[in-house]
Amino acid sequence: MQPTLVPRTTQPLAACDAVDARPVPFSAGTLPPAMPLPAGACDAHIHVYDARFPAVPGARLMPPDASVADYRRLQQRTGLRRAVFVTPSTYGTDNRPMLQALQAFGDDARGVAVIDGTEADAVLARLHAQGVRGVRLNLSLGVGTHADMLMPIAQRIAPLGWHLQLLMPADVLQGQAAVLSALPVPVVFDHFARLSPADAGRHPAHAVVLQLLRAGRAWIKLSGGYLVSPTHSTEDPALDDLARSFLDAAPERVVWGSDWPHATATAGLQPLPDDARQLDRLAQWTGGGELFAQVLVRNPAVLYGFGPVSDPPERTET
Repeated sequence: MQPTLVPRTTQPLAACDAVDARPVPFSAGTLPPAMPLPAGACDAHIHVYDARFPAVPGARLMPPDASVADYRRLQQRTGLRRAVFVTPSTYGTDNRPMLQALQAFGDDARGVAVIDGTEADAVLARLHAQGVRGVRLNLSLGVGTHADMLMPIAQRIAPLGWHLQLLMPADVLQGQAAVLSALPVPVVFDHFARLSPADAGRHPAHAVVLQLLRAGRAWIKLSGGYLVSPTHSTEDPALDDLARSFLDAAPERVVWGSDWPHATATAGLQPLPDDARQLDRLAQWTGGGELFAQVLVRNPAVLYGFGPVSDPPERTET
C-alpha cells in the first residue's frame, strides 16, 4: 500500500528531521516536502556559481553567486542528502567551481564536468579521483559545442566508465538518433530530454528517448519541469503524462534533480520554483512508494557510484 501525501497546508514542519523553515536562497517557499524523503535521497542536478571564476565569452546565463552553504539550507529544508554538481554553461570547460563544490561536499557528492576532448589522460584521471562520473554536452546554451562532438567525447570518456549527459533541442535529438544508439557510453538526458508536454507521443524525439531507455542505453533526469512547461511551472498537470512515460518505459533509469539555483529564474526568464513542491510532484508521478525511493536513492546510486547509505557525517558550516 502506497503512502498518502499529506496536504501541504497541514503538513507539520517536524515531518522532516532538522527542517529549516527559513527562506532558502534561490528557492521559493518555506515548507518541507509533503512526504518525508527516504534516507540518502539524491538531487542529481545542481550548479554552483562563483564570481571569482570568469564566465566564458559568449555565456548567456550570468547568475549571482550560489554556494554549497546556500544549497545546504535547501537540504535542511527538504531532507535531501546526496548531490550531483554539474558544471554550467556559464564557465565553459572551467570545472573549478564544480570541483571546489565536490571537495566541500565530500563523499555524498558526484560531479559532471565539461570537456573539449583534448584533455590528457592524466587530467581525466584526476577528475575521476575528485568524484566526476560524467561529461555534459550542452547543445542548447553551450558555447562552442556542436553535435559532431558526441562520438569523439563519448569515445574519450568510455575507458573511465563515465556517461555523457546531454541537453539538446528535440529536433537535434531526433536528428542524432543513430549516433546516440551507437555511442560507447550511457546517455543521460537532463531536463525531461528538453521535450515539452506537447511533444509526448507526438515528436519523434520522444520515441527515440523511450527506445534508448528501454534498451538500457540511456537515463532521464526528471529535472527542470518548469523549463519545458509552457506555463513555466512544475505544477503544470500537462507534465504528468510526460513524466509517467519515462517512468513506465524504464523505472530503473530515472533520476530526479532540482536544477537549483535555477539560473533561468534568477535571470528573470521564469518564476523561481519551490523545490519542496518539485519533490511533491515527483511523489505524485511515482505514487510516493517504492518507486519514489528508487528514483531518489537506488537509481542515482547506480548511475553515480554512490556507496551504501550511512549515517551522515557531522558538518561545520563556514
